[in-house]
Amino acid sequence: MNAELVRPAAAEFLRIVRAVPDLTAPTPCAGYDVRGLLNHLLYWGPWLVAAGRRESPPSPSGGEAEAALVTDDWRAALEKQTETLVDVFETPSAWTGTTALGTAELPAAVVGDMVLGEFVLHGWDLARASGQALDCDPAAATAVYESAVAMGEQARSMGVYGPAVAVAEDAPPLARALGAAGRDPGWTP
Repeated sequence: MNAELVRPAAAEFLRIVRAVPDLTAPTPCAGYDVRGLLNHLLYWGPWLVAAGRRESPPSPSGGEAEAALVTDDWRAALEKQTETLVDVFETPSAWTGTTALGTAELPAAVVGDMVLGEFVLHGWDLARASGQALDCDPAAATAVYESAVAMGEQARSMGVYGPAVAVAEDAPPLARALGAAGRDPGWTP
């Protein structure tokens, strides 16, 4: 269980988000510019909150591609959503048993790992896109690496991760996590 890693990862994620200057910049997350990645985060966040609380997911009003969630107040919306995710997933009970993410029944710890991964991986994506550096706790990076390895093939088959990127075994934990999740740690815009 990685509940204790969520709040520090979220704080670093929000530090990056607050300094994002250009919504049109490309990101290392395939298929997304900054606006698209922010839209992705704002779209899926309520689903993750519902899974953590063991509530019904939000009523879909179209899919992620149809959503236009990056409005003038997107930073405030993302900050509020992030704080809610932290409140839910820093609670150990959110990581135990099973829960539903939409129609899929999953171990709750997998959903918790997804939340941590969103903060670390997408935090890094946004940092790279905006010329910032992500200061990631090695314990959080290691947890994301282990999760990415465990669900890598399934995530790749669903288009969530790209092909794994080879990274040296002695590389820092964040670089290994990025490679396992299909990101090139050396990516630049």
